[in-house]
Amino acid sequence: QVQLVESGGGLVQPGGSLRLSCAVSAFTLDYYAIGWFRQAPGKEREGVSSISISDGSTYYTDSVKGRFTISRSNAKDTVYLQMNSLKPEDTAVYYCAAGSIAPSLIHGAGPEMFDYWGQGTQVTVSS
Repeated sequence: QVQLVESGGGLVQPGGSLRLSCAVSAFTLDYYAIGWFRQAPGKEREGVSSISISDGSTYYTDSVKGRFTISRSNAKDTVYLQMNSLKPEDTAVYYCAAGSIAPSLIHGAGPEMFDYWGQGTQVTVSS
């Protein structure tokens, strides 16, 4: 049973930083990707960033490029999302998800390509 557990959300002032973590267990496929998505009230779920666990390829949506960094642990069982220069429009529930996705396909991979989801963690950017 694949499990993903997010942590690290919270309340931060504009311009501040947070680091989200996604702990992944029981994923035994040869290759897979982890994606971070977010959903604000009244809006559709949006892909933020993703990483291929097999080769480290990364993807970022335009609105977070240069501010967010996705990375994986050496053991490849945890994925991090370092979020800097946070803006009020980054406020949302952030979810991590896992899917059997080839590295060449992670760019802009939508939520329908991910099979397993965490419970979400709230990020609020407000003064």
